[in-house]
Amino acid sequence: MPITRAAVLDKGTSIALTWRDGRSARFHAIWLRDNALDPQTRSPGNGQRLVTILDIPADTRVARAAVTTGGDLYVTFIPEGKTVSFPAAWLAEHIYDVEPERRPGWSDAVIERWDNALQARIPRATYAQVKGDRAALGRWLAAVRRFGFALMTGAPTTSGALCDIAELFGYVRETNYGRWFEVRAEVNPTNLAFTNLGLQAHTDNPYRDPIPTLQILACLENSVEGGDSIVVDGFKAAEVLQQESFGDFDLLSRHCARFEYAGARGVRLRAKRPFFELGPDGELLAVRFNNRSAAPLVDVPHDRMAAFYRAYRHLAKLIETPSLEVTFKLAPGELFIVDNTRVLHARKSFSSSGTRWLQGCYADKDGLLSTLAAIEEEMRDAA
Repeated sequence: MPITRAAVLDKGTSIALTWRDGRSARFHAIWLRDNALDPQTRSPGNGQRLVTILDIPADTRVARAAVTTGGDLYVTFIPEGKTVSFPAAWLAEHIYDVEPERRPGWSDAVIERWDNALQARIPRATYAQVKGDRAALGRWLAAVRRFGFALMTGAPTTSGALCDIAELFGYVRETNYGRWFEVRAEVNPTNLAFTNLGLQAHTDNPYRDPIPTLQILACLENSVEGGDSIVVDGFKAAEVLQQESFGDFDLLSRHCARFEYAGARGVRLRAKRPFFELGPDGELLAVRFNNRSAAPLVDVPHDRMAAFYRAYRHLAKLIETPSLEVTFKLAPGELFIVDNTRVLHARKSFSSSGTRWLQGCYADKDGLLSTLAAIEEEMRDAA
């Protein structure tokens, strides 16, 4: 959408732009100079800045702003006397002249919070699709970004093959559990996940800093009764908690919990984070919940501890509310991936007869989002 008007404001300290569709926005001169796209400011090869903020004059102003016949913007900065161009579309994508009234706990528009109504449209793809079709891979990754989880069918059932899935978009995050780990009943398990017990909905490894931000669980064999997988949108649980008691949400985001793991010789993992992690602007960034790995709370003042435990119990009840759950039973060759900063996963108990063999591995969301962004750019360029 082209720009139709550019006006210099406040003695050149900012400008006002209007697009053909009626949108308008203001941009500061110092912001425009800092984000200039010319090859002297940014490397043409990788887009990284070639100048620091100290290389830009503190009194930078706009001497002239003009709109080209194609609707892009030309700006001349003083005191440098430097003229640069900005594509209209790029400026529209980077508008910051907004003052939304956002309640703490908001999330990006690309994220869709869900409850068990999603049961009828669980995001899924086949291994053949995502491996052989870049666009199909992009759709699967976009579903993970949107819903925080997705299923895959038709995957190889060979040991360790789930790592190949992770490498379709990123890299395996190796931990003390190994490059991948077995999820089946053991005689002296180092983790309760390695039993046939049911597991409460949880995020994995909250005792790490940083935590693995993605987890993949793949089924190789499954002939037991029970053992269904459950996923819960932690962001939706946070939303419901806010609606029922903003005070409880505030307590669980304001004070840190502690988590620890000491289930294996030579391993002592500890981390301190809140159940709900918010950015400075109130954006909900992450949910951490794992009763099995919870350490004693020592970061909540005495006069708030009782209220904190009431909030903790409130959240735990919500997480186990059937109306927030999506369930499925993995068959051999099926797997699911979860955003471990958002979606909690659980397991129903299963019989001791038969075999249930899953493998798990960790990866990180930055690789997934990077691959997704690259695919989306490819699709735009091809359109």
